[in-house]
Amino acid sequence: MALFGRKKRPGTMRKSSNADTEHLQAFAMSRQGVEAFVEPRTAVTEATVVFVAADGEWTRRRIDGPDGAQKLARKLSIPVYDAAVMGYPDRMREWSARQKNTGTGPGG
Repeated sequence: MALFGRKKRPGTMRKSSNADTEHLQAFAMSRQGVEAFVEPRTAVTEATVVFVAADGEWTRRRIDGPDGAQKLARKLSIPVYDAAVMGYPDRMREWSARQKNTGTGPGG
């Protein structure tokens, strides 16, 4: 049994949740110039999406695959890119570096 009474099943990955979607929506609605960068599923993580604001602030959450990311991006009227093809914007790294220098953590 894992910590906090949750049984961990080998090979089971946590899916995206309503809380993930709500967080992404709140982030996009409260910031300017948000873009979505879809990250592929890995051996340990379901597909994720990184939302990056115009100032470089970013957040990452699980999403129901690339189609789920496309659907959410359309709903929010924000552009969506494949992170494996496009990479990440420099402003994201610059924002993270500024947060490291001020002692606050990136990725909210």
